[in-house]
Amino acid sequence: MKKLLLGCIALMGMGCSGNFVNDALEYCTTQTERSLNELRQSGSIDYTRMPRNIANTSTEWHTRKATKEEWTAGFWPGVLWYAYEASGNENIRAEAEKFSASLEFLSRTPAYDHDLGFLVFCSYGNGYRLTGNSAYKKIILDTADTLATLFNPKVGTILSWPREVQPRNWPHNTIIDNMINLEMMFWAAKNGPNKTLYDMAVSHADVTMRHQFKPDFSCYHVAVYDTVTGNFIKGQTHQGYADESMWARGQAWAIYGYTICYRETNDPKYLDFVQKITDAYLNRLPADLIPYWDFDDPAIPDAPRDASAAAVVASALLELSECMNSPKGRFYFDQAEHMLRSLSSASYQSRDARPSFLDHSTGHWPAGSEIDASIIYADYYYIEALLKLKRLKG
Repeated sequence: MKKLLLGCIALMGMGCSGNFVNDALEYCTTQTERSLNELRQSGSIDYTRMPRNIANTSTEWHTRKATKEEWTAGFWPGVLWYAYEASGNENIRAEAEKFSASLEFLSRTPAYDHDLGFLVFCSYGNGYRLTGNSAYKKIILDTADTLATLFNPKVGTILSWPREVQPRNWPHNTIIDNMINLEMMFWAAKNGPNKTLYDMAVSHADVTMRHQFKPDFSCYHVAVYDTVTGNFIKGQTHQGYADESMWARGQAWAIYGYTICYRETNDPKYLDFVQKITDAYLNRLPADLIPYWDFDDPAIPDAPRDASAAAVVASALLELSECMNSPKGRFYFDQAEHMLRSLSSASYQSRDARPSFLDHSTGHWPAGSEIDASIIYADYYYIEALLKLKRLKG
């Protein structure tokens, strides 16, 4: 708590600086180079192991093997691509290429679950955007086709967790995180021959919009459907505090996902809906705009924060503000900038303590996993949002 208070004081001083975005991006580049140096301490880098998290009692990355089961494996290559974009450092680009290459197998492997967008579009998607490498494009297109095999036309959504169908009696389950994977499907439909991917993405968004949100516009983490009738059975949580609570990162995934849906379709129903779910989130934030991990945790204000949710929402709001030439769009832009200023303060940046970008994220609170930790996807969306802000500020 003391660190948070000190950071708020630092943030007030930083608020007068017009260079905080450039400073924050330089910081991210420095931290990226620190991480690379740590990973090569044994003399060479194992490019199949990706940084996942740093516990708040630790100073070094915990890495995990890049397998089809490791849903976060695409974020570290994505961080490297973004750090290359921010710095122009060719050494970082070379490392981005090598780490991305460890995920190529996913384009040739039957779908394990829905996380292929996180895995491949965050890595190869950014790589293709920055290099135009045609091999990268093929990998993305092939992976999108693989993801499409999980689409159930009877339900109208992508199956998220095949492994949970039997043990949890979730015949067809769709988690809110899956909204992020639609970006790869929209992209593949636009850039490849399989135009049905667009229809699948729209169907998934529409069915999710109808069934996975409550009257207050907070979302269920999991929606369960009957595979025979396609009917919605129930909504519940897996990583939130309770079924009826607002889990911060789940709401963040929804905000980001529906922002992408509006950008890709220009359908006003998505613009209307994303404002409703965004406002439900913004209206409950604490003063620094960094959410508690779940808005309904009774331990608030002593509950852990989730910097990762803040980074996801900041990135989404900057995108959304571009779609709205209105005072509301400017409000979303200002909120996003405020979030990034908070995240760029001593309250949340890891700085000398760790080579990560951010502290104070919460992974899976019910399982007691990654509580008040540095987590790689927080870093990914943080640097993504900073790059968007720099572009928008000119």
